[in-house]
Amino acid sequence: MDYYDHFRVLPDSKLDLDKFDPTCKDLHDDRAAAEEETLKLRDRIRELQYELYAERKRSVLICLQGRDAAGKDGTIRHVFRAMNPQGCAVFSFKVPSKEEAEHDFLWRHHKVTPGLGHIAVFNRSHYENVLIQRVHNMVPKDVWKKRFEQINDFERMLWNNGTHILKFYLHIDEEEQLERFKKRLDSPKKHWKISDADYSERPYWNEYTKAYEDALTKCSPEHAPWFTIPANRKWFRNYVVAKIMVAALESFDMSFPETSVNLPEIRNLYHEEKRKEDAS
Repeated sequence: MDYYDHFRVLPDSKLDLDKFDPTCKDLHDDRAAAEEETLKLRDRIRELQYELYAERKRSVLICLQGRDAAGKDGTIRHVFRAMNPQGCAVFSFKVPSKEEAEHDFLWRHHKVTPGLGHIAVFNRSHYENVLIQRVHNMVPKDVWKKRFEQINDFERMLWNNGTHILKFYLHIDEEEQLERFKKRLDSPKKHWKISDADYSERPYWNEYTKAYEDALTKCSPEHAPWFTIPANRKWFRNYVVAKIMVAALESFDMSFPETSVNLPEIRNLYHEEKRKEDAS
């Protein structure tokens, strides 16, 4: 199956997240096979990242969004762990600092977008400004409504300057979220993840659903697509994201740059040094 097209959100489409199955058991129900394939896909991601880094013709920006406990950290840990940290950086966006709040809402994100040959992963992203700020009335409606087009302009500018953008919304249902909150309570190793916001945000579930539907459909052009990822089953979430990542990176048709040195001359130098070493 072409997961890239299957889970891609088409621009201005009618998206009903309440009807989107967060398990998708009909697509894949063999965990062992999927986990084995994910390991191979991770290896392929590592190879493709190496080509991207060597070629230095483009960059990649990955945005991860989702409700609390949707698995953003887990996706980074299980899918993107294979990448060389020399060419990949992860940025998490919390409450804006005083300096950040004094600039436009895209400022803190723009300054950490990836340079040529690099990949940046945004753990939460500039889309928070049309999600939490909308749901909690932090800015007037006429302000956040304008931000959809401002975000589109921002991403179009990045694209025109060589940045490919992939955006993943990790979709879980209310029952799965509550079960993951329970696991945080039951495991001392996960206590650090517990937040008052875990429960204070749950009454706004429907409001967030509408906000996500608008963000995903209003900001999913071909050059910066959103993908709605079924995330109730963590192993399937990882598998789908890895499949889409490989499909996107392979579509770049990358190639290693030609060497800038005289190879015959360098070979002669090597053999000369080798003869000296063997003779000593």
